[in-house]
Amino acid sequence: MLDGSGEGVGSAGPSRGSALLRLVAIMDRLRRECPWDARQTHESLAPYLLEETYEALEAIEQHDRSALREELGDVLLQVMFHARIAAERADGTGFDIDDVAEQIAAKLVRRHPHVFADVSVDGADEVTRNWDAIKAAERAASGREQVSALDGVPLGQPALALAAQLARRAGRAGAPADLADLTGPADLTGPADLADRGQAPELAVSAIGAELFALAARAAQAGIEPELELRAAARVYRDRVRAWERRAAGD
Repeated sequence: MLDGSGEGVGSAGPSRGSALLRLVAIMDRLRRECPWDARQTHESLAPYLLEETYEALEAIEQHDRSALREELGDVLLQVMFHARIAAERADGTGFDIDDVAEQIAAKLVRRHPHVFADVSVDGADEVTRNWDAIKAAERAASGREQVSALDGVPLGQPALALAAQLARRAGRAGAPADLADLTGPADLTGPADLADRGQAPELAVSAIGAELFALAARAAQAGIEPELELRAAARVYRDRVRAWERRAAGD
């Protein structure tokens, strides 16, 4: 746990975190002495970061706590590896694992003033609103003023999760719910319509695509993560098919 300065409090003792230091040393040596590790780049490691994340997610879904510990270690390795590669850059863009940890620690303290400062909140919803407001202020202070509430949404994520995140962001920004109905053109009349902005007309969306997006938006509005729900349904379907295969093999 962090105190107001980002330092740890309530830890189990002075040795807590020593294994992380050992991992840093191991990563340094692998980068120097292992031919495979030495030639890796951010780009070559990208697939592993995605793969290890999904394996950790699967361990959570299967309630396999032992596997989760191992898979989180694999995710941590990817973080360590990318930071080690970044530390080698001499063009002014380099950083190391301490920089990564310090930045996220400072962000957590800054975005939780109800914990580390004297701000009062009334429940988790207000925490979310404060988080969004602080984040917007950070972007403005850095010169990266947010043009759209959807800025920063990663388009490379799975489509169902992408649709839900877009819907959540738009909802928090006050966008009307009927924008999620993609079966017809949106009513965007007014000074900020598409024509005034010189934007291209909407692309055609299939009926199935529109239905899928509307379903993801409904889930997001209800506070449900549709990606996880569909994964759960897929596992049930998988088990049903396997049971059918076993019965068919026994006939």
